This record gives sequence, C-alpha cells and structure tokens, in this order.
Amino acid sequence: MFDDLYHLLIESPLFILFITISLGYFIGKFRFKTFVLGGIAGSLIMGVLIGQFGIKMPSGIGTIFFALFIYAVGYQGGPQFFRSLNRETGVQLISATITCILGLLCVLIAAWMYHLDRGTAAGLAAGGLTQSAIIGTASDAIAKLGLSAQATQVMQANIAVGYAVCYIFGSFGPIIILATIIPAIMKWDLRQEAKDLAKKMAGSRSIELEPGQFQAISDIDTRVYQILPDSKVIGQTTATLFDSEDHIAIEGLIRNNELIDVQLDTVLKADDIVAVTTRTGNFSKKYDLFEKEIAKPGLLELTEEVRDIILHNPDLDGKTVEEFYDKTADKDHCGLFVVGVSRLGEELKPDSNLVLRRGDEIKLIGRPADLDRVSSKLGLVISSARLTDFISFGIGMSLGILIGMVTINIFGVSMSIGTGGGCLLSGLVFGLLRSRHPQFGALPSGASNFLRDFGLAVFVATVGITAGPQAVVAIKEYGLELFLLGVGVTIIPQVITFFISYYLLRIKNPIELLATIAGGRSANPGFAALLEKAGNSTPVVAFTATYAIANIWLTLWGPVVVALVSKNAN
Repeated sequence: MFDDLYHLLIESPLFILFITISLGYFIGKFRFKTFVLGGIAGSLIMGVLIGQFGIKMPSGIGTIFFALFIYAVGYQGGPQFFRSLNRETGVQLISATITCILGLLCVLIAAWMYHLDRGTAAGLAAGGLTQSAIIGTASDAIAKLGLSAQATQVMQANIAVGYAVCYIFGSFGPIIILATIIPAIMKWDLRQEAKDLAKKMAGSRSIELEPGQFQAISDIDTRVYQILPDSKVIGQTTATLFDSEDHIAIEGLIRNNELIDVQLDTVLKADDIVAVTTRTGNFSKKYDLFEKEIAKPGLLELTEEVRDIILHNPDLDGKTVEEFYDKTADKDHCGLFVVGVSRLGEELKPDSNLVLRRGDEIKLIGRPADLDRVSSKLGLVISSARLTDFISFGIGMSLGILIGMVTINIFGVSMSIGTGGGCLLSGLVFGLLRSRHPQFGALPSGASNFLRDFGLAVFVATVGITAGPQAVVAIKEYGLELFLLGVGVTIIPQVITFFISYYLLRIKNPIELLATIAGGRSANPGFAALLEKAGNSTPVVAFTATYAIANIWLTLWGPVVVALVSKNAN
C-alpha cells in the first residue's frame, strides 16, 4: 500500500509542488521573537526536504513561473523605475559592481587556499553566487584549454558538483541576510520603510493604505438639508445655484414625501429636502443658503460613480478645471466633480486653475446618468472592470522571452540576460506604457500580485525540489568543506558590500540598500523575500538596474575563474 502511494506521489509532481508550497508557507509563519522565516524561505526549505524522495519536476516549469513573477515585478515597478533614474542609480550600480568583484575575490581566495581545480572553483562561483550562466561560460573556457578529454570532462563535471553543493545556501543565504539579519541588527522596520519610500516616490501626496483601510476624509461630500420658509434658495433653479468656483450641485430632492427627479430647471420650494454635493470646504461658506442640516431620510437614495476618462476633446485642451466645469454645466449637468488628474503617470492636484491637456486621465465623480451624458464628449472611458488585457500581456511576455534569447559577444564570451532579465525589462516598459496610456495593457493589481506571488512560490519550490538531491549527494561525497566555502562566498560579499554601500556610498534608505545588494548578487529569492517584507513594489527600482549589471559581471566570471585558477583535475 505504501509502495503504491509512494509511486503515485512520484508520478504526480504537480501534487507534490502544491504540497511543498502549502507546507512552506505554513512553516514560514512561525515566529521567534522578531525573526519570521517567511513563505519564500519556507518553500525553499520544504522543497529541499521533499526533493529527497526523488521527485522529478516537469522540465521548464521553474523558468515559466519565474518569468511570470519577474514580468509582474517589472510591470508594477515600471513607472517608478524610469522616474527614478538619476545619480542615485549610478551609485547603486557602483555598489552592485563591488558586490560582484568581492564575490569573484572570495571564489579565487577559496580556490587558492584549498587547492580547488578549475571546474570545482567555477562550480563554487556558480552556486555560491547563484549565477547558473557561469556553468556555461566556465565549461566553454575549460574546453578551450587544450587539455586531455578525460581532464576536460572531469572538470566540467566538477562545475555541476560545485554548483549543486553551493546553490542551496547560495539561494537561501540572501533571504536570511537581507530580509532578516541586517534589518534586525539595524532595527529597521522594512514594512514601514517601504511605506515611507512609496510615499516619497509619489511626491508625498498619497498615503499607502493597508488592506481594509480607506481615507475617511473625502474632498467631495453630500449632505442633506431641509429648506426653511425664509431660505434664500426658494424660487431658484438648481442650475442657478451652481457656480464654477464653488461648484454646488443639487442631486436629490424630496417634496411632499415624494422623490423628485432633479433637472436643471427644477425650482426649489419651502420644506423641500435636498441632497447637496460639493467640496467639503464649501459647506461652511454656503451654509446660510440652506441653514438646516438633517439626517438622510430613508426615501432619499443617491448612487454616484467614479469614472476615469482619457481627455481627447480638443475644445477642452488648454482649459482650466474651472472652465471645464462651465462647459459641462452649461450643456449637461453641474453635478460632476473632478477629483483627480493624472498626466504621464504623475498625479496632479485638480484645483480650479489647473490647465487640462489632451491625454490627461481625469477622474470624475457624479451620478451615473450625468456621467453618461458627458463621457463620450470628453474622450475615452477607462473601464472600471478589473479585467486583464491578455493581448498586451501575451505580447509583453513574448517580447521578454525574445529579449532574453538575444546574445552578444563580450571579450569572447557569449552573453545574454536570459528569460528572467528579458521579462523584467519587458515588464518595466509595459508598466510604463500603462501608466502613460491607461487605455492600454491593463493588468489589475490583484492579477499582477497573484502572478508575482504565485510565480515566485512555484519557482522557489521547484528550485528546492530539483536541487535538493544533488546537494545532499555531493555533500556526502565531498564533505562539508565545499559547502562551507559556498557559505563564505554567499555571505562575505553581502556583508562587506553592506558596510561600503551604507557608510561610504551613503545609500541610506534601507529598502534601496537591501534591494541594491540583492540585485548585485543576482539573488532572486532574496529579492523576493525583501518584496514580501516590504509589502509593495518599492524594492524594484534599485533591484532592476543592479540585477542587470550583475548578470553581465557574474557571467563573465566563468572564464575569469578558469584563467586565474591554475590547478587542473587529475
């Protein structure tokens, strides 16, 4: 019976994959004082343990889900990334280069001190620095040494051995160092730091809200009044109460216990109960118009809608918000309010003097019927339905994969940024295009968050399941020496780079600093753990540029290690 169950599980790798993720996130919730392992690290650990049963994962599944993860990361961070390219980015690239050089030095010192052959040293670099491209470049360099076929084959096999032994901690180490140990020592609250950085990136005007939270104070409000017999508004129409500066709208009316349909020419009478909508600051100025505020009667229901519109009407190009109100009120209805204007991804304050431009994304609030009357005259309505544009998503992923396949030759070494790097760049571009042209490439935050989180969980679990058996076998065969050397290669560059970057390069923001180190280490799981702790996409900006430069440097280290380590395998 147990044999049948064992064979069933072995033949059902997808079942094992989901069990691994579930158990990984379960153990990731355990807390010891301020230490929390996290779901990413938990999935990696469970993957290694479950991998000992000899589970064979479907070929390419890790690559597919990593591409989904990294595309979603780029998409979410695209607007902030391109806005943040400045002198700070140059400093971050210097930091990443230092990390890569320190990694190379650690590998070379370990190889010289412990008399490692070229293949094992290259495997130490590939696993300890988690750069699988080193396997290819180092193997190619060994093949060109002109050694015997046996020596060449042995050293190329040693690359795989060194990689298998060192890769697990190479992946796990940055998770612990960057997302747990350094923040604990420095007493950094990564979630709060990420929220503060997000606010800074948004120009300090927006506050990031936690799930379930909302802004209690609104710029636009609706209150209910009963018109007294001596009120100044008796005999006036709803249209005459409107002026573009204060913008007051009568949007609901009860007369003689009956709900009246409000029109522009509706005349107000004594004892009418009216729903008045305006900006909150106007109620005190206009209080004497209505005088008696009352609780909302059960008969009075007012449904309003928020609608985003891309302004295309040439007659409104160059007009102020005040002039916009004049035009829409004269022709349609005054019960519309501009509550937001976005231009090229930047949020603008919608005061009365703001000049509107074609292509602006205008956020209007008002009754659905009023919005219907003006929407088509203003421009293109952005659907409020949370639907993914699968056309642009498919194109973006395809372009990312194609970019990753492009190779260039640097100092005789064929280089490519791989599927992950290509999808990251594609995601950045498509995220930027979406921010500037909201009618294009919709990928709602819920969908992109799922792609990011689930894609990463599958990738990390697959890495653990696949690499676990080789690592244990190699440790048994070669002892702990090579494993411990890998631990040093993984940890030492991160620690030294932290001090250099923080105290000399003056990268003081915790999120930017840790993301820079993760990028310089090409540490995808470490970056993912940092994203998990941050709770938003603020680490993306620093990670993206440093990740790209690290892929170039680390790939080049393969032939460099082969050239500078002189020992050959027997």
